[in-house]
Order: sequence, then C-alpha cells, then structure tokens
Amino acid sequence: PKDVSLDGGGGSDETVEVFQSLGLATLTAIGLVYLTMLVTFGKARIPFIILSSLIFVPIGSLVGLVLAKEPLSVSVMIGFLMLIGIVTTNAIVLVDRITQNREQKGMTIRESLIEAGKTRLRPILMTAFATIAALIPLALTTSSGTLISKGLAITVIGGLASSTLLTLIIIPVVYELFFAKQVKREKQLEKETT
Repeated sequence: PKDVSLDGGGGSDETVEVFQSLGLATLTAIGLVYLTMLVTFGKARIPFIILSSLIFVPIGSLVGLVLAKEPLSVSVMIGFLMLIGIVTTNAIVLVDRITQNREQKGMTIRESLIEAGKTRLRPILMTAFATIAALIPLALTTSSGTLISKGLAITVIGGLASSTLLTLIIIPVVYELFFAKQVKREKQLEKETT
C-alpha cells in the first residue's frame, strides 16, 4: 500500500558510514601531505611530482586482495591510509636527492635523476622489503573480522610492492616532464658546448 515504506538499517548503514569517513580521511591525509611538502620544498611542482606516486598504490593493493580473495573492509581502508605515508616517504627520499644534486652540485636534471636513482635505490628497496617482511606473518593468518587482519597486511604488501617499483621508474619521468623546458635548455647548452 501507499502508506507503507521500507528502510534498510543496521550493519550496512554503519559500513557505508565508515567507508565514507575513511574516504574523507584519505583525501584529508593527501591534502595534509601536499601542504607539508609545499611548505618544506617551497615549490608547487615538487609535491605534485611526489604525490604522483600515489596513483600506483591501488594497483598492487587491489591485485593482492583479488588474489587472496579478501573483501574490501575497514582494515583494508586503514591499509590504504598507511600506504599514503609510506609511499610518499619513498618518493620524498628520491626527489629530495634530485633537488640536492641540482642545487648543491649544479648537476643537470638528467644527471640528477640518474645519480639520485643510483644512490636512493638501495634505501628505498630496503625499507619496502623490511615493511613487507614484517607484514608477511599477518598476511598468512586466517583471522578475519578483526580490525588488524589479513586484509590490511595484503593491502599494504601489494600497494607497497607495486608503488615502490613504479615510483623508481615513474617519479624520474614525471620530474623530467614537469621541468621539460629546463631539460630542453640544458640539452641545447650541452650541444653548443660539444
């Protein structure tokens, strides 16, 4: 009849509310990371270069969740939040070295990228592998339904593995694209001097 209505409630409403809150927390975290880097580096382009590494976080995380047959849950969303900090730290380490090379050593952008890649490769891989190794026991458990569960570990392991490898390749490319005019000038000067 017309005067009868149906409302859903209970667990599903709470789940949607929690996912919305965690989505908002993720956006806020990215915004705060951007502002912190803007203040630290003093240039608007550098934080965008660093944040471009976050694009690759969902790739490995979602592939890992599909392979492990883990559902999206609150712990998975918390894992995504953790990855924002971990992945940007790796990118910051790389970009900071590039900036040091350019400002203190007077290297060209291409030389700075190559030197930074060689120098920072080992520390970035070591921190990523250490984090992954620490989460393997949790990923191998059968616990589900708890806040700190298998889903969180798989999210962080997958996201960290993919984003670390892709960060080492993509960050230098994005950096060079953001400074394309300067790269052209440096190449022109190099041709003129040779």
